[in-house]
Amino acid sequence: MRTIVCGCVLSGCGLLAQIDRVEGLPFATRAEVIARHGMAATSHPLATQIAVDILQAGGSAVDAAIAANAALGVMEPTGCGIGGDLFAIVWDAKTRQLFGLNGSGRSPLGLGYDQMVAELGELGRKTIPPRGLLPISVPGTVDGWFALHARFGVLPMRQVLAPAIAQARDGFPVTSYIGYLWDRGVRVIQDEPQPGAFLTTFAPQGRAPRKGEIFRNADLAATYELLAERGRDVFYRGEIADRIDAFMQQHGGHLRKADFERHTSTWVDPVSVDYRGYTVWELPPNGQGIAALQMLTILEGFDLKAMGPQSADALHLMIEAKKLAFEDRAKFYADPEFAKVPVRGLLAKDYAAERRALIDLRKAGKRYDAGSPALQQGDTIYLTTADAAGNMVSLIQSNYRGMGSGVVVPGLGFGFQDRGEMFVLEPGHANCYQPGKRPFHTIIPAFVTKDGEPWLSFGVMGGAMQPQGHVQILVNLIDFGMNLQEAGDAARWQHEGSTDYDRAPMRDGGYVEVETGVPAATVRELVRRGHQVRIGDGGFGGYQAILRDHRNGTWIGASESRKDGQAAGY
Repeated sequence: MRTIVCGCVLSGCGLLAQIDRVEGLPFATRAEVIARHGMAATSHPLATQIAVDILQAGGSAVDAAIAANAALGVMEPTGCGIGGDLFAIVWDAKTRQLFGLNGSGRSPLGLGYDQMVAELGELGRKTIPPRGLLPISVPGTVDGWFALHARFGVLPMRQVLAPAIAQARDGFPVTSYIGYLWDRGVRVIQDEPQPGAFLTTFAPQGRAPRKGEIFRNADLAATYELLAERGRDVFYRGEIADRIDAFMQQHGGHLRKADFERHTSTWVDPVSVDYRGYTVWELPPNGQGIAALQMLTILEGFDLKAMGPQSADALHLMIEAKKLAFEDRAKFYADPEFAKVPVRGLLAKDYAAERRALIDLRKAGKRYDAGSPALQQGDTIYLTTADAAGNMVSLIQSNYRGMGSGVVVPGLGFGFQDRGEMFVLEPGHANCYQPGKRPFHTIIPAFVTKDGEPWLSFGVMGGAMQPQGHVQILVNLIDFGMNLQEAGDAARWQHEGSTDYDRAPMRDGGYVEVETGVPAATVRELVRRGHQVRIGDGGFGGYQAILRDHRNGTWIGASESRKDGQAAGY
């Protein structure tokens, strides 16, 4: 194998035809970050700095994750906040175990199926809307913070929340990409007036704050101060719950204090599959994490490494694996307290072999049906942190659609999620709306171990892109040997049009969006095989990751180049 370096800029240079491979530095927008003691990677540089400060003050990885999440609720309300839900995977170095937390909330107990359908009928709708009072479920983030802190926290919550309180009270400069999303969110919501204080909270000048402008949220600072002083019960049993209850009754909403009093997070066992010597962990439903695991079990039967990164064969197989997994996602994924979700069957190797056999390498599949696995009983921010003791946290938190429902209780400073939009109204469906039920969720944290040791904590934000992004990152790392930053910077694809909670069964194969970095030859070949391909201009996720280098005793961090984020350590 020859390695030739040529300075000639002429396209006809004969040397070009002789090059089998050009070796050099891997493609990446920036170098990986390497540190000895601790690491944080978030979607905002100031949140990352806050997390590192907490680590340096003696805080645990969980303390740092909560501090960063609280700060992002101030600085990135376009994706997260305490009106939303939370999921986390924690590697506990002391017990050498992984712990999963489902911090998602449930639908109002007082809103029955028939009443939901009737109110939708009054609106002229047959599905739950993305904004307003009907899609709001109980926010689970605050309880998730305190559940994590009670088990793995070191510093007092007052100290953990202090940096976010200061940012909210004193103000912070709005970053470029968040400013863009903020403007989009305000424009959408102001066209559909909602009860409450959304515009006075997030657009006090009659518009979204622009890049570089200082934004303050004194109401959110006051809410955080109540949490720091009085704990989670002020949110679920005290003053905040009372104010939400009164607001909902006044405006025709259905959440009541009883819903908040009943709420609790759930500790769950992460589920895993082995992929080429690595054990990949996700949380079980009501989230979509097992879709990534299903895709990996299908792909393990193909030699992706030999096909090469950005090759038509590799992308074709990953796209078809996604289609297959998402048919099962649409049929089976739901709240396990209300539906029998065949998790073991969906992840079984023999089931993967059955599904793999449906893929034709020569052409795109136009339709797939959900399988019959054996039944066993049994916009968003992502951040990850690691501390000097070896603990790691993979945490994801969301409002669902950008800035959520558009509903803000005056004086509280945060908007409510619209996650209830993801319920279906088809009786008998696993994800059919019921009172007190958790809706299907798209937000998923991920973790990888190797030989029983922690290896990687990572996530990719962005709705249905998340399991597709998880698979692309892992294939880049494991099959194609990319480094941590390069794996996230590499051009991505995403498939749209699969059967979904709000979409009829796929019968045309859907379509594939690719970033401009995907080679033109690959795009042409995908089209030849029957894929509908479009060049995408965004929505390819937001990646953060921390990898443990056991040989050198260091942490390696990487942060999404498509967003405003940063990895940093000490």
